[in-house]
Amino acid sequence: QVQLVESGGGLVQAGGSLRLSCAASGRTFSRYTMGWFRQAPGKEREFVAAISSWSGSITYYADSVKGRFTISRDNAKNTVYLQMNALKSEDTAVYYCAADSEGALHTRVVVTTDPYDYWGQGTQVTVSS
Repeated sequence: QVQLVESGGGLVQAGGSLRLSCAASGRTFSRYTMGWFRQAPGKEREFVAAISSWSGSITYYADSVKGRFTISRDNAKNTVYLQMNALKSEDTAVYYCAADSEGALHTRVVVTTDPYDYWGQGTQVTVSS
């Protein structure tokens, strides 16, 4: 019922920056906890970042991206963002956004794919050396 569309991926040199966007359909975007995940070739999908519903006052990051990536949301635009700085080759992956309609951010579960009801199609991020 809810459609998520990622954009902003591309090729960037190590040390560079990229900003991903995820646009959501529907009228209840503000109620959703939103997350970003990524999947590299031959690897399992892994958690990147999550942001709480409404004002997005709570954020959580994987240790591998903490201090480099920033998740944010603009409810007026039904969009969640992932600002990626100081990119490394190991950041290369397909990045997916996801929405949890239940709305409450619980660290123990939002780092897994389980609570998310909706997923985008993914956008490729390639970091070259």
